[in-house]
Amino acid sequence: MISSAFKTTLRGSAKHARAASSWAQVEMGPPDAILGITEAFKRDTDARKMNLGVGAYRTDAGKPYVLGAVQKAEASLLAQGLDKEYLPITGLARFTGAAAELAYGAGSSALGRLAITQSVSGTGALRIGGAFLQRFYGAQPTVYLPTPSWGNHAAVFRDSGLKVGSYRYYDPATRGLNLDAMLEDLRALPRGSIVLLHACAHNPTGVDPTAAQWAQIQRVVEEGEHLAFFDMAYQGFATGDADRDAAALRAFVAGGKAPVVLSQSFAKNMGLYGERVGTFSIVGADAAERDRLLSQLKILVRPLYSNPPVHGARIAAEVLTQPELRQEWLGEVKTMADRIIGMRQALRARLEQLGSAQSWAHITDQIGMFCFTGLKPEQVDRLAREFHIYLTRDGRVSMAGISSSNVSYLAESIHAVTKD
Repeated sequence: MISSAFKTTLRGSAKHARAASSWAQVEMGPPDAILGITEAFKRDTDARKMNLGVGAYRTDAGKPYVLGAVQKAEASLLAQGLDKEYLPITGLARFTGAAAELAYGAGSSALGRLAITQSVSGTGALRIGGAFLQRFYGAQPTVYLPTPSWGNHAAVFRDSGLKVGSYRYYDPATRGLNLDAMLEDLRALPRGSIVLLHACAHNPTGVDPTAAQWAQIQRVVEEGEHLAFFDMAYQGFATGDADRDAAALRAFVAGGKAPVVLSQSFAKNMGLYGERVGTFSIVGADAAERDRLLSQLKILVRPLYSNPPVHGARIAAEVLTQPELRQEWLGEVKTMADRIIGMRQALRARLEQLGSAQSWAHITDQIGMFCFTGLKPEQVDRLAREFHIYLTRDGRVSMAGISSSNVSYLAESIHAVTKD
């Protein structure tokens, strides 16, 4: 039997331990905005509810989509009976080589001087890039992001040790690109700054420059001797054409005047969300510089995660290097892109049919998975409260959450909160 006095001593010791916890000063962090939307959506029991916050593709039936090419690649890999040994620090060479060709083009002069490493999807690529630039790109380098940008960009770069600045990009008045303001801000940056550019399907706005506008942006970046940091998360998914979506990146490389680095992801365009497949690459001056850059990338990656996961990279490599699978994949990517484009057209048409006094042309002018609707926070709140439609309070809609069965209800609900 344990004496009551001893029990009292134990309780006192436990209480003292709790009071003296090493983590007592750690505050509760703010909830993730997207996860909060998903949780609210799950709690809602209304049959009409819509989750337009999550950036993942859905079929017209509202279901996750595993691409046919991916399924066939997995079946092929299983039949090969491959082992689960560690990959090299920079990943699966068969994958990174094919990924580089997809991004830069099979005939690109950059391929022979490209330092590339497999990454833990696009987020991991950004983190590797941020760490590399913090270490090697001058004293206290600053990366400048478009306003707005993907919500994780600033956090990734700050945690990499970079300073974070911004340049104007989106025009709320036109719900399009504010090119003049963007160019003005880029010209005003300190010489040799790091400029983050969304290669295609800008997240969160869906506003992309035209080819002519990209040429102006490239000229200003080159004049300022800035480094172009491309983030390409949607190649093929934006327009349905992988080459067209990579045009801006390839133009900068062909120009040869601005240093170029690239974060590349296969989450959206291959549906490999949970496999975490991506690359980070730096265009070197020549093969000797490539080798030096690659040696330093290995030194950075080794203490971060040692080496990347193998399964997703094998899937992507199989899809990209087997001609039949590659063609099937390109067709599936176009199908996904076309469905999103179709939902844009249907949403705009229904809003106009309802007699809305507002212009909704921006819905079809924008591109990619997201649409910046221009809805105000209080209107977004009404959509959730009265119509069971959930999206981020900046008015960003994930077009993948819209289907032929709910697009009319969405339009009618948006009309209801915007007509007054």
